[in-house]
Amino acid sequence: MRAVGISRPGGPEVLSVIERSVRAPRKNEVRLAVAAAAVNPTDIVVRLNGLEDQAPPWVPGMDLAGVVEATGEGVDRLAVGDEVMAAVTPRRPEGGAQAELVVAPVAAVVPIPVGTTVTQASTLPMNGLTAMLALKELELERGEALAVSGGAGLLASYAIPLAKLRGLAVVADAKPEDEMLVRSFGADLVLPRGEDFPAAVRGVAPDGVDGFLDTALLGQQAFGAIRDGGKLAIVRRLKGLVPERGIKIREVYVFDVLERTDWLAELRGLATGGQFQLRVAGEYPPERAADAHRAMEGGGLRGRALIVL
Repeated sequence: MRAVGISRPGGPEVLSVIERSVRAPRKNEVRLAVAAAAVNPTDIVVRLNGLEDQAPPWVPGMDLAGVVEATGEGVDRLAVGDEVMAAVTPRRPEGGAQAELVVAPVAAVVPIPVGTTVTQASTLPMNGLTAMLALKELELERGEALAVSGGAGLLASYAIPLAKLRGLAVVADAKPEDEMLVRSFGADLVLPRGEDFPAAVRGVAPDGVDGFLDTALLGQQAFGAIRDGGKLAIVRRLKGLVPERGIKIREVYVFDVLERTDWLAELRGLATGGQFQLRVAGEYPPERAADAHRAMEGGGLRGRALIVL
């Protein structure tokens, strides 16, 4: 099978198309014929740093959508031919999602949302699970306030409606041209993005918000928006981050919840009901994976670049 491969740590030039064998699914596994796999910031990190416990080439990608091609023993929830979406980790011997055929635990696979395409569905699993885990880690109560940085990004676009469904008040940031987009996700208030966002949050919430989901990697600056004893959820480990005023840091590791079938099913149901905007920013064949990475690193994408197979 063909797959996107990373030959060594480096820039987009280290990406190429490789040939790999793929094994049969074992007990409680399915093999998927991949139609589309999203390119996420985690893929940039893998490309830049490699994987210490594996020899290259490395296959990136964490979420995908396609068709069940084969099933292993014990699989009765899905059948060959079903259109599905899944979340996997590139830190396993089989590699990640950006390959023509992918073997995955059946627990990490659910049908695509009704009324969506497989390309649209490929943007949901990993970022949706990340948003759900972040809200779980923040442990906010109905009526409390959440600030979200990177409001126009894909992760925020899932976190904001999930937060509203949990009864939270949400303030997010955006460029002026993205304000209406972020409001469409359900944000109660949209403030200008950038280093002044935490101060602007204090302008509307003088005591600070109860929780902060930092999808834009503001790091230490985010503390300025949070009340004493509040919580900060970070989606990437940040060096030198020092808690202050009793604020608790919650590190969000989506790798821990990739097999939460119940969460994936909930995300599917919400997407079927129109709660999420499944945004595709561009489609690239494996031969153009480097262009997909350049597009992501260039910033400003409103959705996900996809590797289409």
